[in-house]
Formats: sequence, C-alpha cells, structure tokens
Amino acid sequence: MTASCAVAFLRQSSNICAMVSYHNVISRAGKKRKYGTGGRPAETAIGVVKKKLVGVKGGDTKLKLTSAKVINVLAAGKPMMCEIVSVKENAANKDYVRRNVITKGAVLLVKGPDGSELSVRVTSQPGQHGVLNGIVI
Repeated sequence: MTASCAVAFLRQSSNICAMVSYHNVISRAGKKRKYGTGGRPAETAIGVVKKKLVGVKGGDTKLKLTSAKVINVLAAGKPMMCEIVSVKENAANKDYVRRNVITKGAVLLVKGPDGSELSVRVTSQPGQHGVLNGIVI
C-alpha cells in the first residue's frame, strides 16, 4: 500500500484527527479526543414506547427513540396515528429488515385507523428527534 493510499484509508477512522505523513511514517496530527468518538446508534425497534435522554456537547440534550409502537402518518393532507406491523424495506442496512430496526427512509407496513394495511416511508430521524413521522407511499 502506498503512503497516499494509507493516508486516505486511515482518514476514514471514526475520530476527527487528521492523518499526516512525516518522512514516510503515517501518524496522527494530534491525539484522540472525547468529542471525536460519537455515540451509540439508537436502532429503534418495534415495541412499547421507550425514549432515552442523552447529553450532547454544549450542555444540550437529545431524545433518542429506542422503541415505538405507532407512527404519525400524513395521508392526503390529513394526519393520523397508525400501528406498526413490520419493517418492509430499509436502505440503510438490509439486516435491519430482519431485525425490524427503524431508521429514516425505512418503508414500514402499518395498520391504518380503519384496519387497512398501508406502506409508509419514515421521514423523521427517530434516533435524533425522538418521534416517528412518515408519509404514505
């Protein structure tokens, strides 16, 4: 592996420090910092509603939705709450369909208020916003 390829590969690490090359030796420009670590993914599941309050930089807080039973759906300009049956498709990870993990852009199979089954695309970020919103497709 050439030095330029190694630098490009090592820059994809999860920490913010840049990789530099001094005399053909690749090393970090600085050390690992706590703010560069990130957080654990929420991986929202189907079940009883559970939310987790997480502290973030600057003393602010973020609400992570860890599991949900219903989704707020906008159909024909009219909002309604629908019960989630299963995850039909998830572009983030194909394994999330099997595990029924909900992320933004996932297609869910839901039961409408009148009992009909609908396909809904998630438009909110449940791991960031703490709520599930979607639109009928």
